[in-house]
Amino acid sequence: MKMNYKKAGVNIDAGNEAVDQIKNEVKKTFSKNVLTNLGSFGSLYDISDIKNNYTHPVMVQSIDGVGTKTIIARKLRKFDTIGIDLLSACSNDIIVMGAKPLTFLDYIANDKLDPFIIKEIVSGMVKACNENNVSLVGGETAEMPDTYHKGEHDLVGIITGMVEKEKIITGNNIKEGDILLGLESNGLHTNGYSLARKLFFEIGKFNVEDKIPEFHKNIGLTLLEPHINYTKHVFSLINNNINVKGIAHITGGGLIENIPRIIPSQFGVEIYKKSWSPLPVFDVMKNLGKISDIEMFRTFNMGIGLVIIINQNDQKLVKTILSNFCKVFEIGIVNNNKKKIELI
Repeated sequence: MKMNYKKAGVNIDAGNEAVDQIKNEVKKTFSKNVLTNLGSFGSLYDISDIKNNYTHPVMVQSIDGVGTKTIIARKLRKFDTIGIDLLSACSNDIIVMGAKPLTFLDYIANDKLDPFIIKEIVSGMVKACNENNVSLVGGETAEMPDTYHKGEHDLVGIITGMVEKEKIITGNNIKEGDILLGLESNGLHTNGYSLARKLFFEIGKFNVEDKIPEFHKNIGLTLLEPHINYTKHVFSLINNNINVKGIAHITGGGLIENIPRIIPSQFGVEIYKKSWSPLPVFDVMKNLGKISDIEMFRTFNMGIGLVIIINQNDQKLVKTILSNFCKVFEIGIVNNNKKKIELI
């Protein structure tokens, strides 16, 4: 038999078709700084504006994915929101340092390339990039038969941003008595899906299309709720010269694992777990698996997607500014308990 690449499992034509379907939309995300089009070997970005607007610019980069949330998307055949998730997961990881996201790169891997799926995923990225003034400057679509099972795919994003060196948010100035404000999440965001899938689809015996009284949408759409991007929230504070002492993106590890990443080692935190009401999805999962509080709080965000640490005197102004974006809760206080996170 005469062999070719397509018979081995890689369809170059499908890859070209996917690029043709997305390239015009991707170009709409480009700022004037982007100097190359899709298809170039690399992406060129003019930094002259940065040189003019920063005294000592520091580049900040991060890489992230959306985990097994892709399985929920595949079950529903709905792929547009996981593109939004990817940008949010990456952006939130650099805004916690005070960095402004500028450019984004994506990597989409599949067992078999489906132009429809690629277009849907990228459409979500484009939407999120446009909403947050981020340029989607390039990406890689990999067709990898024998590496992924049939129908599987994976997403990775790389974001680059910039921050003034003297304005980097490090957490070093956090002190005893500072308060923690929690910004609401709208669901699991992009973490805890391996446990969530176990709970709903194995223990609970549900399907993604099933509806239960606690949810306004079916189970699949509830789990697929897009990760909130907190860029505008954070920069509304920075642009108002609020003394933001520390920010934690509540991702894998929940409140218990992520808050210590920004707290100086001589301090700890009390978390008032009754100061907000977790979303119904968390209560349902807790009951399905008979999961302890501590396990819930170190696996899921529990309804808090971002934590901001400020001086108590700034609380009223910060809440007023953030009220334009989301609900904000006073969820805890910094104490001198040396890195211990206590749920009370």
